[in-house]
Amino acid sequence: MTAAEEMLKPNTASIDQLCIDTIRTLSMDAVQKAESGHPGTPMALAPVIYTLWQRVLRYDPTDPLWLNRDRFVLSNGHASMLLYSILHLAGVRQCGPDHERLDTPSVSLDDIKAFRQLDSRCPGHPEYGHTTGVETTTGPLGQGCGTSVGMAIAERWLSTHFNRPGFTIFDHDVYVLCSDGDLMEGVSSEAASIAGHLMLGNLCWIYDCNTITIEGHTDLTFTEDVAARFLAYGWNVLHVGDANDVERMAEALQAFREHDSTPTLIIVNSHIGYGAPHKQDTSAAHGEPLGEEEVRLAKRRYGWPEDAHFLIPDGVRAHFDAGVGWRGRAARTAWRESYDAYRVQHPDLAAQLDQMARGEAPRGWDAGLPVFPADAKGLASRASSAQALNAVAARYPWLVGGSADLSPSTKTNLTFEAAGDFEVGAYAGRNLHFGIREHAMGAVLSGMALSGLRAYGSSFLIFSDYMKPSIRLAALMRLPVIYIYTHDSIGLGEDGPTHQSIEQLVGLRAIPNLIVLRPADANEVVEAWRVIGNLKDQPVCLVLSRQALPTFDRTLYASAQGLARGAYVMADARADDPEVILIGAGSEVAVCVAAFKRLTQQGVAARVVSMPSWELFEQQDLAYRDSVLPPGVMARVSVEADAVIGWDRYVGSAGARIGMRSFGASAPADDLMARFGFTADAVFEAAKAQLITAKGQGL
Repeated sequence: MTAAEEMLKPNTASIDQLCIDTIRTLSMDAVQKAESGHPGTPMALAPVIYTLWQRVLRYDPTDPLWLNRDRFVLSNGHASMLLYSILHLAGVRQCGPDHERLDTPSVSLDDIKAFRQLDSRCPGHPEYGHTTGVETTTGPLGQGCGTSVGMAIAERWLSTHFNRPGFTIFDHDVYVLCSDGDLMEGVSSEAASIAGHLMLGNLCWIYDCNTITIEGHTDLTFTEDVAARFLAYGWNVLHVGDANDVERMAEALQAFREHDSTPTLIIVNSHIGYGAPHKQDTSAAHGEPLGEEEVRLAKRRYGWPEDAHFLIPDGVRAHFDAGVGWRGRAARTAWRESYDAYRVQHPDLAAQLDQMARGEAPRGWDAGLPVFPADAKGLASRASSAQALNAVAARYPWLVGGSADLSPSTKTNLTFEAAGDFEVGAYAGRNLHFGIREHAMGAVLSGMALSGLRAYGSSFLIFSDYMKPSIRLAALMRLPVIYIYTHDSIGLGEDGPTHQSIEQLVGLRAIPNLIVLRPADANEVVEAWRVIGNLKDQPVCLVLSRQALPTFDRTLYASAQGLARGAYVMADARADDPEVILIGAGSEVAVCVAAFKRLTQQGVAARVVSMPSWELFEQQDLAYRDSVLPPGVMARVSVEADAVIGWDRYVGSAGARIGMRSFGASAPADDLMARFGFTADAVFEAAKAQLITAKGQGL
């Protein structure tokens, strides 16, 4: 034992305080070594996270994906060392890509020493799927708060759906650490409003009121009465006057456990950079290392060896194992024994739960999907999607979702018998009503997906702008969230340019790991749902029309099953390579087909390619992609009533791109389509021009 370790024997200091200061010093040392990061909040909140994990949290570090574990979300993700320290000290084990438990720590001491460095499990902000024990990716402030509401909604739905007399399969709670910054962001306000309305008594936010942001004291920008705001939302509000008061913190957490009728906000007053003599209560402790000398002085304040780095005194790990470890193992063991008996008495429900836990769709989920006959008049793709969604949901019990107050327009309400509404006193309902809160809806959907539900939400495509942060994080976390967007182009008509999507599609297509589907007719919509149902680790945007689209006669044109490959040859004038290729998506495929007919009547060997998904097409091998878009055919026209950006990938720099280069206008849809060039005549002329150019270049 070194002199430093001798100095910190458990019998010479309170073991509670020793554990708290270990969290603090690990965090300080990691940030200092990385020369980057946020030391102040871990120093301030170490007693809070210690109390929560050691005394309250039902969590088994040896089985960190146990279904009924309490969830802990660090919404103020810049304080990531607070979480990494507790994951290490509690002995949380790492899980593999198939959720298998590995005999390695989730966060090793070497990972902590490599904080914010390449390949460490301790990145700058916590990342779900990268570090076991991180329940959701946080970073953009407020997102963790919003996601936690989705987790709480999921628990209420799961407990109502799966629990049976004598069997409590789900009864976990959701805890969140959040900051002044989290509560300033609008997403947290929207999410708090939903949580209060739904009376989610399983949700506890712990608000670190340290009154410091990067720019200085919160008096600059944030002077509202937070307690009064949350009381108005319908929350239970408690107050802990000093973050170092472990006993008062434990009492507040116990009060939450005993109060099941509304969500709880615990306001905790803390001192950012606690113990640092020159930087405590200053913005200098917020987003940069303290500096070697300040670290030494802070350690002196704690009674810690000043020259010790990454020190974990004897007894600390054992104390955590005797607390959160023992309690978690006991709770999980009792749950497992109950679940084994449940499996015998309720085999169908247990089978559902097993499939849900594995991320699998239920068997036969797509058996009732409709087939639409050819119809020149057709129907809006939002309407055909409504039929497909209801057919899927009737056979997919944990498909749950709704809209941001737009279900009559997005056609996303589940109408089959017993679907029901999710509301207070009826938490088994399948229809969620998010209200006009798109930002929160996006985050809530992620929380639901993280809890095993197949979550969907809907709005107009233009309002995807309000949801981009959540969509991006879902893609980063590889969550199979379903976003249904209608009113997909200027074709929505009279609502005008404020509601007409122009740049949204290109923005969504730019997000890695996100699939965007813009089907051309009712049968492509059905095939889109077939793709969606089988996704396990990718979110998807299903983009639909307000206006009616003709349903193509698939005896004349290729099967809509080609949608699964992202793009396919829908119509061809001859078997070998065409002279000109017309590429359309969504409602504009019909325009391409009309132009194709005129071209073939004039003896032009044209081809129509329906391209509902760039992302799925790019996943195909080169041979397939070349068979659809032969490299030697340079005469190409793309047609989409949204921004032209990106279509040069498929038509080349010399190809024609018929699309939007301005905002739209308020007018009937047909008038707008004619004004902006989305007509068979315009496509026909563009194709003829492409042929002339190609022949002039000898192509």
